[in-house]
Amino acid sequence: MLATGHEELRNALAEIVREAIARGWIDAGKAERWLKKLERGLTLMEGWPRYEVGLVKETLVVRYRSTNPDSIKQEAQRLREMGLVEGYHFTVETEGDSYGCVYIRREGLAYAAWLSVHGKGEQQRLAADFVEYILQRAEEAGKNVRKKAEKIVEEGKAWGSLTLKDFEREVEVDGKKYVVKVIDGGAFEEVRGGRKLLRIKITAEAGRVEGEHIVDRVVREYTITFGRYEDDNKTRGFAYASVKALGGREADAKRLAAVIKALTGREPWIRRRSDGKIEVVCYEGHLEGFMRYIELAEAIAGWLEETSRL
Repeated sequence: MLATGHEELRNALAEIVREAIARGWIDAGKAERWLKKLERGLTLMEGWPRYEVGLVKETLVVRYRSTNPDSIKQEAQRLREMGLVEGYHFTVETEGDSYGCVYIRREGLAYAAWLSVHGKGEQQRLAADFVEYILQRAEEAGKNVRKKAEKIVEEGKAWGSLTLKDFEREVEVDGKKYVVKVIDGGAFEEVRGGRKLLRIKITAEAGRVEGEHIVDRVVREYTITFGRYEDDNKTRGFAYASVKALGGREADAKRLAAVIKALTGREPWIRRRSDGKIEVVCYEGHLEGFMRYIELAEAIAGWLEETSRL
């Protein structure tokens, strides 16, 4: 650990190990492992322990493991000082006094990326160093790992970087082009039936493009209600098309889908129920897209933290 980030010291230690091998003082197999560590550097940045960064079933895994319980406690404390919340941004697992592991969740890496831009003082410096280090470890792990880590970091840095007002975009839904103009929006929490929900309200004008004209323009306030569902606490968002809207439920659902896709970059699922109602269903990726807007980011981040569970 003393050699962390100090190339000259690592080189000197490597020479000592080689001399020890030549004199027969240490096991050659063990010495070769030491040399590999010293040649590539025990860690890539001074002061950080060796985090493991990789993919498990296309999911990015970032963790630090140690047989020293004090090292686990120190790393967890550093993450708290950075601004990450234990239980939501990262988790700590221990097995007696012999083994421990700190897992950085996807939300934790994204929030660290946000802090690296918007944090203050020491908090910002810690977050920036941490993000840079994890990206370096991801690059060492391979192209696919690096791409996955970069995507999460970019999303985190983009939180709160845009505004809903004066937003305008053209998108395609079900083979038809729509023009979406957002007027206003906001987000708030609400408890219903013992469940803490997040409601996102968007006031927008949406119209279908026909040739050189925009037809069936409708200005409406849409409400998307997010909750945590199923045994794995998955995030789902639901909105219902209005039978009273211009063109009925079908047209209203497609206009709402256009609004959601324009804002998040992801098209929602339009579900036609047997009772005639039409649901527009969103997922966690849509919520991440909504977090780019300053009017929504704080409420979404707070709700995600409050409703998370291990």
